[in-house]
Amino acid sequence: MVEGLVNLAFVTLDRPDDGSLDLLGEYDGVALTERSDYGFGELPDRIVLYREPLLSISEDLDELKDQIHVTLVHEIAHFYGIDDAELHRLGWG
Repeated sequence: MVEGLVNLAFVTLDRPDDGSLDLLGEYDGVALTERSDYGFGELPDRIVLYREPLLSISEDLDELKDQIHVTLVHEIAHFYGIDDAELHRLGWG
């Protein structure tokens, strides 16, 4: 369990809306650093993993697991308000 992951849904879809294989995952929501308190009945933020793009860059099951791990770390970081520049600096970009 990761501390503070509340009101967050994890979703797997085949591909992004544009049909490309370029995007592995995305965070859809408002980062914790940019929001006020959620009220009752708010829809959860989402982290989406795209199955076909992840499969397209993975040679085997172990590589797929690694890609999923890296993608989840990246998107969860966005949930916490960490931008791409900071992720890159930390070696997760």
